[in-house]
Amino acid sequence: MSLRSDIFDKTHLEFTRQEWLNFRHDAPMTLTEADLARLQGQIQTISLTEVSEIYLPLSRLLSFYVTSTQALHQEVEHFLSKSEPRVPYLIGVSGSVAVGKSVTSRILQALLSRWPGHPYVQVVTTDCFLYPNAILEARGLMGRKGFPESYDVATLLNFLMAVKSGKTAVDAPLYSHQTYDILPNEHLVVKKPDILILEGVNILQTGATNASPFVSDFLDFSVFVDADSHDIRQWYIDRVVKFSQTSFQDKKAYFHFLSTFSKSRVRAFAEKMWCEINAVNLTENILPTKNRAQLILRKDKKHAIEMVYLRKL
Repeated sequence: MSLRSDIFDKTHLEFTRQEWLNFRHDAPMTLTEADLARLQGQIQTISLTEVSEIYLPLSRLLSFYVTSTQALHQEVEHFLSKSEPRVPYLIGVSGSVAVGKSVTSRILQALLSRWPGHPYVQVVTTDCFLYPNAILEARGLMGRKGFPESYDVATLLNFLMAVKSGKTAVDAPLYSHQTYDILPNEHLVVKKPDILILEGVNILQTGATNASPFVSDFLDFSVFVDADSHDIRQWYIDRVVKFSQTSFQDKKAYFHFLSTFSKSRVRAFAEKMWCEINAVNLTENILPTKNRAQLILRKDKKHAIEMVYLRKL
């Protein structure tokens, strides 16, 4: 274990992969190869070794945080001589487009739901709180989709306040990556989970909007998935190429036109999208929030976690 005071301003402890895997202790492996196959992304693949060495120790750490929060809740109830409903423990997962946030969220969901007592764990992505394309187009924001101003922050904050107030069921909009838009007249329901994982590129921001409170105020624990920007760029391009050969073949897909392009032309399109939109958002809005996370997972060019940074208590 060592400290990187130059980067993290003495706030985070640094662990190599070998140091981190030692924290697994006796945490049992509860996922099978078949389970993992269902959780993989189209580009990113994670082995059971990765789960064992990185995500099981993280699951064990999170169990300490959740248990301590529940104990605090009980002590406050005793102090107030008043019973209050237990609210979901909220974990935020942030990082760039194409860095692997969704896979990380799904693996954490699977592991946490297999704890003793089988906690109910749900995942919600902030994509669901993007403005519909019609609004983005009217405001000239289609080229800044994913930037802070493209989100309906008021609706997202109202959602989080309802979840954290202990409501039994809270509705959220539903987003389709196929149509690249909010689905009209459809929604998902968050049914008072024990743990809620909120995934999104901008969830750790504070000053980027005029909103108060901020989304990050509702998070009990936050994870930032990090990698070299050159590697993320390549992963993004590879993902667009893969989608052009698979899901974009559907004529109803927003990017169906890419399925008619040559591979080189798709790569050129993805490169342009990365340089003009995603790289700018990463530099201006996402990376500046990294050090606000309680835990940072640093990946190598093969998507394997090479370093873990944990905020000091």
